[in-house]
This record gives sequence, C-alpha cells and structure tokens, in this order.
Amino acid sequence: MAHQADNPAGMAYTLGTGPDSGPTVSPQHCITRVELSVCCGNLLDRDVTSKSDPFCVLFNEVDSSWVEIGRTETAVNNLNPVFGVKFKVDYHFEEVQKLKFALFDEDKCSSQLYEHDFLGEYICTLGVVCYILSCMQITALELSDNRIITLTLCGRKLDKKDFFGKSDPYLEFHKQGDDGKWINWIVPLISLCNGDVDRSIKVLCYDYDNDGGHDFIGEFQTTVNKMSEAQNSLEIEFECINPKKQKKKKSYRNSGIIILKSCKVERDYTFLDYILGGCQIMFTVGIDFTASNGNPREASSLHFINPLGSNEYLSAILAVGQIIQDYDTDKMFPALGFGAQLPPDWKVSHEFAINFDPTNPFCQGVEGIAQAYSVCLPHIRFYGPTNFSPIITHVARFATQALQQETAAQYFTLLIITDGVISDMDETRHAIVQAAKLPMSIIIIGVGNADFAAMEFLDGDSSVLRSYTGEEAVRDIVQFVPFRDFRNAPKETLAKSVLAELPQQVTQYFKQRNLSPSNTASE
Repeated sequence: MAHQADNPAGMAYTLGTGPDSGPTVSPQHCITRVELSVCCGNLLDRDVTSKSDPFCVLFNEVDSSWVEIGRTETAVNNLNPVFGVKFKVDYHFEEVQKLKFALFDEDKCSSQLYEHDFLGEYICTLGVVCYILSCMQITALELSDNRIITLTLCGRKLDKKDFFGKSDPYLEFHKQGDDGKWINWIVPLISLCNGDVDRSIKVLCYDYDNDGGHDFIGEFQTTVNKMSEAQNSLEIEFECINPKKQKKKKSYRNSGIIILKSCKVERDYTFLDYILGGCQIMFTVGIDFTASNGNPREASSLHFINPLGSNEYLSAILAVGQIIQDYDTDKMFPALGFGAQLPPDWKVSHEFAINFDPTNPFCQGVEGIAQAYSVCLPHIRFYGPTNFSPIITHVARFATQALQQETAAQYFTLLIITDGVISDMDETRHAIVQAAKLPMSIIIIGVGNADFAAMEFLDGDSSVLRSYTGEEAVRDIVQFVPFRDFRNAPKETLAKSVLAELPQQVTQYFKQRNLSPSNTASE
C-alpha cells in the first residue's frame, strides 16, 4: 500500500459485535463502544524472497500527539490481509476523534515501529469511519445488544391476601447473575438476561400493601425463549408457586396462574444505528448580522476578524461544523444570514445566502462557510431587527419534504449564532413548535455579553415550550449555549456542550415516527 493522503486503495474498515459487548452510557453524551476491523488489498511487497508480512497499528490523536491504541497480528506472506484482531474504541458523537491506521511490514522481532518497513497510513476521524462504512455497504454494528422486550401479562385465581378485599398483585422480574444471585428486572433485554435468551428469569408475584409490607403470593422461572412462544394469539400459562405452602401441603397445586398474553422482542435503535444505517445530518448555519453586533471594521465588533483570523462567530461555526460535517456525504452546507441590508437596493433581509447566490447557498465544508462569511462582511450593512422565524421556517420547509421518507434517511440541524434579544419571539416560538414535528433540531449559540434569558426559555429544558396559540412542542429540539462560558476553555468543550443533546433528539424523532435505519428496512 503506497503512502498517500487519501484513503489507500484496498483498505477497508468495518465495525462489528464482540463477546465483551455492552455500551457505556453517559446522561450528557452519546458514548458507544465500537469495534473496528481492518482488511487490506494489493499491499506493497517490501521483501525480496517472499511477500510482505503486514500488521496494522491504530493511533488516536491526544493533545496534538499520536497515541497508540493497539496492533493487529502479523499476516505472514500476505499482501491482502484480513486481520483477526479488532480495535475497540469509545465513540463520542460530539467530539472530533482523529484516528491513524498505519501499516508496517514486520522485519524483526521488535516492538519498536522504526525497526519495521513502513507501508502506508490513513488518517481520518471516527465519525467518517462510522459514516463511510454504510456508504461502502460494509456491515457495521456497535458493540451492544439493543433489543428490548415487551410483555403483556395477566393473572388468574391468585391467592387472596387482603382481609377486606381482593389482592392487589404486581410482578417483579429478576435475572440470575454470573454468581448465581438474582438481579432486579430492567426493561432492555441486555439487562433482563444479558442478551442470552436461554438464561433463567425468576418472576415473583406479590400483593401490594401501602405500608410497604407486601405479601408474597408465589413465583415461577422462565426464559425469553420460552416467553417468545407467546405469539400469534398463543398464550402461555405459568403456575405461581409458593415454596412454603408447597412444603406444608401435599395437596397444594399453586397460588394462581400468571398468563403471558404476548411477548415481543425488537431492536431499540441507537443514534449510531441510524448513522451506520445511512442517515445524513443536513447542516445549515444562520448568522446574525444585526447592528447590535457593532461595525465589523472596528475591533469592538463581535464580527471583527482579528489578526489571528477569528472571532466568536467563526469559532462557533468551526467548533460545531467540524463535528457535523463528517455525517454528510457531499459536505455541502447552506449558510444563511439575517438582519442585514443587501446590495444593490439595500433592503433588509432575514433569510439570505451569505455567498450571495440565492439559487445555490451551499458552501463546501465548514471551511467554505468560514470563507463565505469573511467575504460577505464588507458587502453588507448591519441593520435589524433580530428575527429568527424566517430562517427556522426556511430549514423546516426542507425537513417537511423528508416526512415522506419511509426510513431514517435525513435529519436537519440548524445552527443559529446571535448576539442579542429576539425581536419576533412569538413567531419564533410558533416556528419551533411546528419544527418539533419534523426531523429537525436547532442549536443556538449566543455570542457577546447580552441578556440571553429568551434563549434559555426557548431551550425548553426546564419547561415545555408553547407557541402563542398554546400548542405544546411534541419534543425538545432546541439547545442553547452562551459562548462566553467557553472563552477560556479548550475549543473542543464548546462542541461537546452544544451537541450533547443532538443524538437523543435524533433517535427520539425516528422512534416516534417508528422509522428504522435505512439498511434494516427489509429485516
């Protein structure tokens, strides 16, 4: 394999399951364990009397330095290796995770890489790996069992435990741990039985008492495999046994019957499932060019581009865009402005392409957005007011078209960067409530030191957002972050905070619509 900057021909990466599967979950970030498999083709032959003996080394970037994660085995005399050793990596959606896959021809029995012939390398982000795989039609799975189980049960002739009335029965589900002890029931299949459909499950039946002294009625054991027989109107009955009564009375049969009317095991798709299934995150930027930002030619302006070539607007665009651009194949993103007067007639616009091409407002990658922004500044006049609703409605029109999709193919994300108070609050609230019904999320970054109370209100974390008509948003799609909280923090910190809620918003929408990832539509 020749050393080249682009993806070397014949080198492929796949994600797969493993025996030590199980996702790591954080309430604030999307963290999933993934497994990378490497195979290569037509590698360079560096040996004279035989073929190369390649092995692959994976590095990740930490503080601008490459740190080794692991190595594959050596494929002896093989120019087309399929390595058996897998690399396990934590996937964080909200971070740029740079990886380097380096290939070497083993020459000596040494752990020092300089002792071996370098064959080539490929540098990319983990987000690109996860997304490109689906485009290349290579099987890709995260290391987790994300099936869920739904049960419908009822009881018959359960023991009466209350003196003045009937029992108030409830069930407890327990799984047996590796140490033989029983663990409380949790809904996901991985928690119910460790994903093993033949592992024993104990079900306990109690009569509920308000004082907490619940009376034991009986118990039974089963497995997911056994319960799965309850399909197509076929019910399964389990005898509820009280061991103490069973020992005391020879004539004892049971303390009632628990009837399983239905059992359904299905996939509970994760954010990574949708990404690997081919879902594209369609990214749009909306930039505030109102007069309250200050004259961009003066250093006091929030739009002033300092000698280092940056300002808070550019920093916000780059921080968020560098993450999201990995999840769009063509990396062409609309960039819109609002609150400015435009040449030649100098009319105010709240929805204009910053590249001044209304028929093609797309910019090539996040760097293209930054370039169009810098070129745009000298040619417009900052004005006002600060109206959000036109840009929100603009993106919502495209998200509405995606309602026709039968699988999870597209999701739209609008990044609005602004410096002040919203002028069209009622219209904005209404637009957000309508957008909540669509495959769409809104990220708002406040720059400068203004009062952002209105932005916090739109965020909807503390209360459900309502439109001026009283209609409630069906889900929370707005994430607001003030840039000033991150001025002295590492640049990656802003993206982590801004994008923390996006994976959950994506999965919530597709689950509400009962949409599966594209590559599982036929399963």
